[in-house]
Amino acid sequence: MTREVVLATGNAGKLRELQQILAPLGIVLVAQTALGVEAVAETGLSFIENAILKARHAARATGRPAIADDSGIAVDALGGAPGICSARFAGADASDAANVAKLLAAMADVDGAARRCRFICCMAYVAHGADPVPIVCEGVWEGMLARAPRGSGGFGYDPVFLVEGGERTSAELDPDTKNLLSHRGQAARALAARLAVLPRHA
Repeated sequence: MTREVVLATGNAGKLRELQQILAPLGIVLVAQTALGVEAVAETGLSFIENAILKARHAARATGRPAIADDSGIAVDALGGAPGICSARFAGADASDAANVAKLLAAMADVDGAARRCRFICCMAYVAHGADPVPIVCEGVWEGMLARAPRGSGGFGYDPVFLVEGGERTSAELDPDTKNLLSHRGQAARALAARLAVLPRHA
């Protein structure tokens, strides 16, 4: 039996990655943009706050269960920036390329271990818009900031995220490997495990 759940995003990359992980549970994800739902202002002060805020907004607007994630890249040398502002680091409507370019410019004079960074993802599920107990899961993926973009896969900061212990960027990984390692993959698998054992989410 399949169940339709709204994904609070219009990002095709996120939709593709999460659908692959949640499909075994019979969950069919539908992007909120496909249902005419516009993004809500991300006014939270943390990844968790923003994930819950976005999930509640999508659920209230559609009357369906919803999943949202808030994710970004945190660079040690920048005090954890871009952090929750990752998607708009170079401006409100900035492209992935513009955000990456701004980050590389900010880190141009930083070398070695000081280029350590991590991807962080907080993912929230609500059964309905007023769900008092949202399920929240987190994933963290450690790595280093590359000097220049490499690879054609993924999206966002993937081309400049060097996977820890390797020579490839996230954008150079095949989708299955990326889902196995990534912050979003970690959070999605944790969420899938929680949903699988809760009768109300069956």
